Amino acid sequence: MSDAGAAPAVSVVICVFTLDRWDDTLAAIASLRGQSQPAHELIIVVDHNEELFARLEAELAGQGGSPPISLVPNQGPRGLSGGKNTGVGVAKGDVIAFLDDDAVADPKWLKYLADGYAGERVAGVGGLTLPSWDEMRPSWFPPEFDWVVGCNYLGMPQPGRPVRNLLGGNASFRREVFGLAGGFPSGVGRSGQRLPLGCEETEFCIKIGQRRPGALLLIDDRAVIWHRVRQDRATARYFLKRCYAEGMSKAVVSRRVGSADGLAAERRQAFVTLPAGIARGLAGVFGGDLAGAGRAVAIVGGLAAAVAGYTAGLLTRR
Repeated sequence: MSDAGAAPAVSVVICVFTLDRWDDTLAAIASLRGQSQPAHELIIVVDHNEELFARLEAELAGQGGSPPISLVPNQGPRGLSGGKNTGVGVAKGDVIAFLDDDAVADPKWLKYLADGYAGERVAGVGGLTLPSWDEMRPSWFPPEFDWVVGCNYLGMPQPGRPVRNLLGGNASFRREVFGLAGGFPSGVGRSGQRLPLGCEETEFCIKIGQRRPGALLLIDDRAVIWHRVRQDRATARYFLKRCYAEGMSKAVVSRRVGSADGLAAERRQAFVTLPAGIARGLAGVFGGDLAGAGRAVAIVGGLAAAVAGYTAGLLTRR
């Protein structure tokens, strides 16, 4: 544990589940070895994949240096929530940070996350997640929907202002809030099912605020990571599927924490940010940006898919 006034010791958790991301996982690990403020430890949680566990065990065997690495199997249900909770149970740091298995961190990522804990009310600090497209960003893809590919999006509060929730692939929390909020919930979050569900970090963050009024969650846009966007996620099919799944996930979260908290950020996005994006896209057409029409259509389609998913989620249980 760190001394009072010193930078907190940060444990980093990476959850992995497939050999298809082997090179991405190694790149994520390498980016943590080069941090200006070293991690206290790196915990790699393997999600019920014996072949991947054995290969990582062989790859990491005998590797020294900083940070020390622990390789552990997911002790919970299959999926991201179970993996994160397993990592939290093993971690020893004052702060526990999470990095996606297909992302790489800037060398000062951990330093800026740790710097954010100077105030006692700060319960969690996130960073800026930027898309790293395998190919060029589709011209029709609206920045208001960058959350579809796990990145910060247009409409989020400005850096330094409190947010309702952090993005799960670039987030950190004080160790004690996990007991307070009960860990990451099952029933939401990625779990290998056909629909790309999410929101395990949303429910977790809302519970922190409900159970510790006055707790702050902040984003420091200097804590940068680059999240890989494979070509199969740069399609209209995936875009709509992910929006629908997000709507279903929000229905589950709202049922658990109440719609007032569960949809607070989404209402502003739907009624303020997205209409402005549609207007901006259509105005761009008159300025010669023909792709603006595509972005406007994508906003309408994405919102409709999310509403349909939310409605379906209210009527059914996962």
